[in-house]
Amino acid sequence: DRIPPLARQRVLEIGIATGENIPFYDNQVEHLFGLEPEQTLLDAAEQRASEAAFPVDLIAASAEDIPLEDACVDTVVSTWTLCSIPQVERALQEMRRVLKPGGRLLFIEHGRAPQSGMARWQDRLTPVSRTLFGCRMNRPMESLIDQAGFEFLDLDKVWLEGPRLLSYHYIGQATPR
Repeated sequence: DRIPPLARQRVLEIGIATGENIPFYDNQVEHLFGLEPEQTLLDAAEQRASEAAFPVDLIAASAEDIPLEDACVDTVVSTWTLCSIPQVERALQEMRRVLKPGGRLLFIEHGRAPQSGMARWQDRLTPVSRTLFGCRMNRPMESLIDQAGFEFLDLDKVWLEGPRLLSYHYIGQATPR
């Protein structure tokens, strides 16, 4: 509930899943596009989408190939999603493509811990977490977002509650360079 209230105007949520974020968007949202590759999750999101105070289009597609026009959204939201996208670099480039100039990428993602010992454990366990849960817990989110052509407007790197291997988070806003 920390990231969605910051979204404005035309919004694309990457990995909308069952639509858990929909109730947290505020009245500054004019239209929400919810992208999700898993049809069963999109089906579950229908109820929340129908109750939203703004139009919601649920789109069955992957983040690596977003079926929207260039520069068509004001905000892209990603909450605990980048770890599960197979080609995350391509997905971030696609997010940049669909953002209008001056648009914002809003994100909260877990990723690679700064301590070398913890990072080594993440490296060891990522093959298991990827196979079981689709999660690549060792992704260096800050550098991935930067290398995709984004400039950080703000970035917090913090430990949140939860299993230590998954608790290092990157929370922030970025805009296309």
